[in-house]
Amino acid sequence: MDTFVIDGGRRLEGSIRVFGAKNAALPLMAAALLTDQPLVFEDVPDLADIRNMTRLLAELGCPPADAPPGSRRVTLQTVDPSQNHARYDIVKTMRASICALGPTLASRGEARVAMPGGCLIGDRPVDLHLRGLRALGAEITLENGDIVARAPGGRLKGARIFLGGNFGSTVLGTANVLSAATLASGTTVIESAACEPEIVDLARLLTSMGAKIRGAGSPRITVEGVEQLGGATHTVMPDRIEAGTLICAAAITNSVLTIENCPIDSLMAVTDRLRVSGVHVETLSEDGPDRATCRVSSERVLKPIEVTTQPFPGFPTDLQAQLLALLCLSDGNSVVTEKIFPERFMHVPELARMGARMHREGATVVVSGVRRLRGAPVMASDLRASASLVLAGLAAEGTTVVQRVYHLDRGYEQLETRLQALGASIRRVDEADL
Repeated sequence: MDTFVIDGGRRLEGSIRVFGAKNAALPLMAAALLTDQPLVFEDVPDLADIRNMTRLLAELGCPPADAPPGSRRVTLQTVDPSQNHARYDIVKTMRASICALGPTLASRGEARVAMPGGCLIGDRPVDLHLRGLRALGAEITLENGDIVARAPGGRLKGARIFLGGNFGSTVLGTANVLSAATLASGTTVIESAACEPEIVDLARLLTSMGAKIRGAGSPRITVEGVEQLGGATHTVMPDRIEAGTLICAAAITNSVLTIENCPIDSLMAVTDRLRVSGVHVETLSEDGPDRATCRVSSERVLKPIEVTTQPFPGFPTDLQAQLLALLCLSDGNSVVTEKIFPERFMHVPELARMGARMHREGATVVVSGVRRLRGAPVMASDLRASASLVLAGLAAEGTTVVQRVYHLDRGYEQLETRLQALGASIRRVDEADL
């Protein structure tokens, strides 16, 4: 099992490019099930979840074309529309497999997707996905652990759908229903739709395929169903969570970094809170829609802040752990409240092993800043918790050993290599060699 060994206390220097967003790429790739024409995706990150999605789509009759190594291009085309079963063997590797449900149902009239399992960051049910598809006319049953969805007559029907839940809107649920509605007969109105940039990116792709969509990025999306969709070429949006993680890496090491391909417009809630804390993100150039080159710097002493995670455009839950690591070194008491996944604090006891002072009360953590963190053996519990422990290790005195970094590999491509290029002392080793 791979482990990171980090010798902390080094400042970072140089330039780093943000790769394409995993959370955007997965539902984008699933949209290939909506057509028999090829979809070409540019700037696809090379991650475990992407490889698993590719395997899943191949089993659903939509295999990838061969591509040169390192090209960051994925071409998908349906060659066998008779396949409609997403088996548990693959679905269990990533919850985003549920993205295949809506497109398969809409294009093939029937879909069978294994029910996703549990997750360490909290319960993430798929009831809103199923509610939306039922509203479109789907008949849904649970058979042998599989969600089985059928469209009577072979085609879904447009409807007015409310997708709000206890913790706000659902991003993957919105992606599922939006994709399915493109091929439904009539008009679909999705109310309380997720406003995340990843949904806007999906709508942009679907529109280029021939879909008729209005309102993506707002709480109400309207879709006029069409008979069929065609092929397209699409560049995956930059990963705003990776960008936020890199910004925090610069701040926690008191470094000055240049970040290229940064989706700065999608990070307003993040940069607002960081600015109050003393972290400055300056836009050097606009390189395209929500793509910029930015310089990150910070004041020598970070100020405490209050942060509450919320659906977009609020502060993203996927950056809560990284921010928490940063606030461990602020001068005073910070308060972080988790409104999306109230149990998402598995990283707190691990940061405490490094000398962090935190008190958790339900969905809120009070962080009392310390002058320094100290290296220690720590264990990653999930993707973003892994990132927070790496950040803490970069700033800590001494050596930090982060175990179970396979979690990190799900969302960050070659992170240790890219940090090494900036001057970090971080290496990947086999745990058995320690």
